[in-house]
Amino acid sequence: MSRTLVFAYPGDLETRTGGYGYDRRVIAALGDLGWQIEPLSLGAAFPNSDPTQLETAGKQLSELADGTLVLVDGLAFGVLDEWAARDADRLRIAALVHHPLALETGLAEDRRHELTLREKAALAKTRGVIVTSHSTAAELVANYGVSAEKIAVAIPGADPAPLAIGGGDPPLILSIGTLTARKGHDVLIAALEKLRDLRWSCRVVGSKVLSPEVTTELERQIARAGLEERIELAGQIDDTRAEFAKADIFALASRYEGYGMVFAEALVQGLPIVGCAAGAVPDVVPASAGFLVPPDDPAAFAEALGRLLSEPETRIAMADAAAVAGAKLPSWRDTAKIISDMLETVR
Repeated sequence: MSRTLVFAYPGDLETRTGGYGYDRRVIAALGDLGWQIEPLSLGAAFPNSDPTQLETAGKQLSELADGTLVLVDGLAFGVLDEWAARDADRLRIAALVHHPLALETGLAEDRRHELTLREKAALAKTRGVIVTSHSTAAELVANYGVSAEKIAVAIPGADPAPLAIGGGDPPLILSIGTLTARKGHDVLIAALEKLRDLRWSCRVVGSKVLSPEVTTELERQIARAGLEERIELAGQIDDTRAEFAKADIFALASRYEGYGMVFAEALVQGLPIVGCAAGAVPDVVPASAGFLVPPDDPAAFAEALGRLLSEPETRIAMADAAAVAGAKLPSWRDTAKIISDMLETVR
């Protein structure tokens, strides 16, 4: 059987988000396992593409030869239901679902309903589905009509990295995530406002350009709180290992995560964590390594952060537990092997 794979994705593969990072690492690791990967960009604006953009993307995919094995990133695949229905019989279609499109934060109810129906229809035309967490697998089985037998769970790999040194004066709280509504930076800022009497500084790393309106509102929120000297919106940084290395606490108030690669990276570098029990985050962060609170609850988030700031012994114990958990995470080769094994069964 040919080990040639067309890997189709939306936009720019070099975009600095967890999903694109996963795609890049998987492509490289599959290559190391002997796969010939043919990258195919389907254009930008997914999943909010207009009909012309969708038609162009579908045409690109329809030009593939009969029998081609094609893996489509879910950010695009979830709205390519018409193409999938048209070409499912002649192409071997698999989907990579980071998280269902309808679970993005801030969608109007009619748009959420539309995305659910379209992604469900598209997934029905696949011969295999790859997901990045057991939580997402359960979601697809329960609400998208995907049989468990068709799903492969390929948890993101983790690279070894030096443990955080910490010991900042004041303690440094690090948050990493694109400045979008789903990442909950507004909740973090609201929590920090409640902790203004404690000693801390906070550095938020993540792209400011994917949702400019969110970035503007976060800047205003910080200014209203009078915390401009204590909270820094640092923008995008390609190599975040140095950011983790100098931090004392990792905090991210995501409203949903299909996996949450930054939480795994924080574990690897031995940082105690404050996050939200949303999506797959509880699958990634053990109770010994951090506090997970309900989403959209600044008071609970502040209480958890306050404990780590005011209880050094708790912070040290959770840092040690994080490092132990991080050492047990799979490698990218492990991740790619799961995907490779599944792709070889797609007929």
